[in-house]
Amino acid sequence: METEKVLVTVSRRAPELEIRASRLAVQIGGFFHPRGDESLEDLRRNFGVRLIVLLRRDRIIIDAGEEEFFFHPSMARLRVDRLIGGGADRLIEVAGLSRGDRFLDCTLGLGSDAVVASYAVGPEGAVVALESDCLVAAIVRDGLQSYAEGDPLLVEAMRRIQVVHANHREYLRQAGDRSFDLVYFDPMFRVPAWKSRSMDPLRLLADDRPLEPEVIAHACRVARRRVVLKEKSGSREFERLGFQLVPGSRYSPVAYGIIETGGGNR
Repeated sequence: METEKVLVTVSRRAPELEIRASRLAVQIGGFFHPRGDESLEDLRRNFGVRLIVLLRRDRIIIDAGEEEFFFHPSMARLRVDRLIGGGADRLIEVAGLSRGDRFLDCTLGLGSDAVVASYAVGPEGAVVALESDCLVAAIVRDGLQSYAEGDPLLVEAMRRIQVVHANHREYLRQAGDRSFDLVYFDPMFRVPAWKSRSMDPLRLLADDRPLEPEVIAHACRVARRRVVLKEKSGSREFERLGFQLVPGSRYSPVAYGIIETGGGNR
C-alpha cells in the first residue's frame, strides 16, 4: 500500500508548538513546514499533499481539504455513561469482560471499543490497543491522554489505554501464549459500512486487508478465554475464519462472533 504524503504544521495562533510538530512529523514519517502566513490550501497546493496534520493547543487535526478529523470519544462516552448508570453494553456482554481482565484490541481505529473495554476491566486490568497506521495511532494516543471532559471515570479509563503503533499480524506472532484474556478484532473501521465525509481523512490511511486464518490462529493462542470478531451483519467472515456467530438483534447493522479458547472464566 502506497504511503500517503503528510505535511505537519501548526495553527497560526500557536507558533510555540513548532518543536512538537517537527517531532511528530519525524514520528509519522511526514515532513514539517512552519505555518507563517500561508493558508492550509496554500500549503496543500505548494507541496502537493492531500493530508495536512495541524497542531492546535487543544488538539491534533487531520485536514483533508473539505473535511477534517480529530479525536473525540463520541459513542464511547455515551456507552460508558450507560455502564456507569448500571446499563449494559453489547461488546462487554459478548466478550464477557470483567474487572481485572487483560484486553487486546487489534484494530484500534477511533478507539471507542478500547475506551469501553478499559472502563469495564478497571484499574486492575489492562487494555493494549494496536494501530497499524502511525498517524492514526499518534492522534488517538494524544486524544486519549488529553481529553478531559465527561465523567472522571471515563477520563481515567482513557488514560489507562496503552496505544501501540504495530501491525497486529506481527504483534500476535510475537505475543506470549495466554498473555491476554480477550483478543478483539473490529475490521469495520477498515472498510466502513457507512458513508461519512468526516471519515475521509482516515480512509486515506486505512489498511483494508482482510483478516487471515493465520492471524486468528495466533489470536487463539494468545487469548486465555476468548477471541471476538465484530463484523457487518450477514458477513461471511465469521464462517470463513471459524467464528461462532453470537445471537443478537436481527435489525442490528453489526454482529459478533466468538472463538472460545478453553481458558474458562476466572
